[in-house]
Parts: sequence; C-alpha cells; structure tokens
Amino acid sequence: MANTGMQLISFTCAVTGWIMAIAVTALPQWKVSAFIGSNILTSEIKWEGIWMNCIYQTTGHMQCKTYDSLLALPPDIQAARALMCLAIFMGWLSCTVSCCGMKCTTCAGDDRRAKAGIALSGGVLFILTGLCVLIPISWTANTVIQDFYNPNVPLMHKRELGQAIYLGWASRASLTMSYNCLYPCVCWLFLEDTFGLGHF
Repeated sequence: MANTGMQLISFTCAVTGWIMAIAVTALPQWKVSAFIGSNILTSEIKWEGIWMNCIYQTTGHMQCKTYDSLLALPPDIQAARALMCLAIFMGWLSCTVSCCGMKCTTCAGDDRRAKAGIALSGGVLFILTGLCVLIPISWTANTVIQDFYNPNVPLMHKRELGQAIYLGWASRASLTMSYNCLYPCVCWLFLEDTFGLGHF
C-alpha cells in the first residue's frame, strides 16, 4: 500500500535523523581550528565539542580531555548539552510512538483513527526532536561566526564550523522530512474515515 510505504520512508528518515543526532552529541568537532593569517602552517588541529576538547597532531596522535567543570562552561555549551540529551531521549520516544502508529504493526488493533493519531503524535515528537537539535547547533554556529569576524578575538582563538554542526543540520532536515512524509498519510486516513473516500 502506498500509505504504508510512505510511513516506512518517514520512519526511516526519522531514525536516520535520530542516529545522526546521537553522533552529533558525541562528536568533538563542533568547533575546529581556523587556519587564517600566519596560522596557515600548524602541526596540530584543535577540536572543541560539548563534552571534550581534542588536539589532533599531524603525526597521527590525538589527545582528548573532558571538561573539568560544568558550571565553568559557556552558556551555549551548557544549553547544547541539555538540549542534545533531550533530543536523544525524545528521538527514542518518537521512534517508539511512531512504531505503534504504523499500519504494518498490530498496536491499537484495527482502529485506523487511533493508529493515525498515534502516528501523528510520533511525527510531532520528531519535529520537537529536530527543534532540540537545531537550537544548540545554530547557537554554536552563530557564536563561532561572530567570534571569527570579531577583530577583538585573537587569531589563535578563532574557530570555524566543525563537521558536527553540518551533521546536526542534516539531522534536523531528516527529522523534518520524516514528518513531511508522514503528515499527508495521516491526513488522508482521516479524510477516508470522515468523508468515506476510497482506500489506497
């Protein structure tokens, strides 16, 4: 059935976005060294994440150190930690709820409206998960860009956007796409039941 196929595509996009959000949370490449000015030739690259700082040397040696104090961290890092952990939990909850609302599962029996409502709830949770990912990613990107163009920040302290930022935006896009695939299926199901339109 076309409706079931769209639900499976939606669920696959959502799970992919959730897994990417987990990877973004763990990766230390939120901010990376900026190679500008006389800082072009360097023997090490600095990565800054929400849990640790890493230094990668051209010899292949990498050393990471977790942050010593939570309260000493800047507000954007503290908020990023909280929101990314919330996103991971909400992503798990969204997957569970969405599974129960899919047509190919036996949860809620044959009650099509109940299944559609459950699926829609899962979709809304995925949108909220994406929002929890988008806020810290965009906040960190804004901080990096402002510091990069601020003439008062020394060159050695300037950073560029790391791979985790781009992966976070991709995660948000995937989570949003999952809702966009799911919502028409649920609306069509409500129209079928309410107005007696033909089934797929």
